[in-house]
Amino acid sequence: MLINQQSDLDSFCSGLKGAPFLTVDTEFLREKTYYPKLCLIQVSGPDGKAAAIDPLAGDIDLAPFFELMDDRKIVKVFHAARQDLEIFYNISGRVPSPLFDTQIAAMVCGFGESVGYENLVRKILGKQVDKSVQFTDWSHRPLGKRHLQYALNDVIHLIDIYKTLDRELQMRGRKAWLESEDAILSDPKTYEIDPRKIWKRIKVRSPRPRTLAALRELAAWRELEAQRRDQPRNWVMRDESLVDIAVHMPQTPEELARARGLSADMARGRIGQQVLEALALARALPESECPNPLARKEPLPQELTPVLEMLRMLLRINCADNEVVPKIVASTDELEELVLDDEADIPAMRGWRFELFGREALELKHGKISLTLADNRVVKKIVES
Repeated sequence: MLINQQSDLDSFCSGLKGAPFLTVDTEFLREKTYYPKLCLIQVSGPDGKAAAIDPLAGDIDLAPFFELMDDRKIVKVFHAARQDLEIFYNISGRVPSPLFDTQIAAMVCGFGESVGYENLVRKILGKQVDKSVQFTDWSHRPLGKRHLQYALNDVIHLIDIYKTLDRELQMRGRKAWLESEDAILSDPKTYEIDPRKIWKRIKVRSPRPRTLAALRELAAWRELEAQRRDQPRNWVMRDESLVDIAVHMPQTPEELARARGLSADMARGRIGQQVLEALALARALPESECPNPLARKEPLPQELTPVLEMLRMLLRINCADNEVVPKIVASTDELEELVLDDEADIPAMRGWRFELFGREALELKHGKISLTLADNRVVKKIVES
C-alpha cells in the first residue's frame, strides 16, 4: 500500500498504536543535497501489513508517524539504522527510541562483520532479495509496482529477522549487549555536526597553527554555506581549494582569484568576500588560540608487536567461542592502546566486552594465562603461580 493522502496516513498510524514493535526503512537521495532527501518511509507492524508513506506527496504531515517513533512502548526495528535515524533527526529534531538494529544484533550473534540485509534474508529466511530495482531514483513519481514491492519487502522481511535475532539474544543472555550499542544510535549527539570541527577531516601537509586556524574558519564557513544551500560541501568549494587558500591566506580578491578552483568572478563576488572575512578572523587570532597540528599516531614499538599479536589471537579465540564478530569487541587501534596501557579508555575495558575479552587480555599481558597449541588448535591455559 502506498500512502499519499493525510487521512490514510492518520488511519494507518492509528492502527499501529499499541504494537509491540514496528519495522522501519527509508529510501532517500543524497547525491545533490547536503541533507538526505527523504523519498519514502516503509513501515510494518507485526502482522506484515506494510505501507509506504510518500513524504513527497503534497501537503502530507508526518506528525502521526513521528508520534509512533516517539512512543517508548514500541520497539523500532531497523537494519543499519544510522542513516535512517539521521534523516528522522534532521526532520523532527528527535531520535526514535527504543531501537533494535538487526545489523548490530547479527554481529553480536555471530553472523559476520557488518552483515548485509540481503545476507540476513538469505541465512534466516532462506529467500533471495530482488536487487533489480535497488539503484533507482526514489524521487520519481509515480512509483512502479516492482519498486513499491521491493521497498515494502524490506520491512516485511525484517519482521521475522527481528523475531529470530531477538530470540537468539534472549537465549544467549545478550539483550543488554545490544542495548549498549543502540544507546549510541539513540543519542542526538551522534547526528549533530559542529562546523568548527570539520577542518579535522581535511588533509593538510606540514600544517602550521596559523594555516590550521584559517582552514578551521574556511571549513566552518563552507559547512554553513552548504547547509544554507542544501548542497554537498564540495559543490560549494572543494577541499583542495580550502587548503590552498588556507596556506597562502590571500588578502584581496585579486590574490584570492589565484587559488585553485576559484574564478575571478567568484573571488570578486559574495563568496570571495565571505572567504576573505573568514581569513581575517583567522589572521586576527592570538597565536595561543590557533589549533595545533593533529598528533600523528606513533607506530607501536617493534618490540611490542608480539604482544599485539597475542592479544589479537586471544580476541579471535574468545569471539569464536562466543560466536561474536571481533570487530564489535575491539579494533586494531584499540588493541594497540591496550598493549601500551592497562587502563586504556576503550570499549573492551568496559561492560560485556570486558567480560568477554578485556579481563583475560590483562591476564594474558601479565602472564596469568598463556596461549598454547593442543590438537592443532590455539587454546588458553592458566599459568600456575
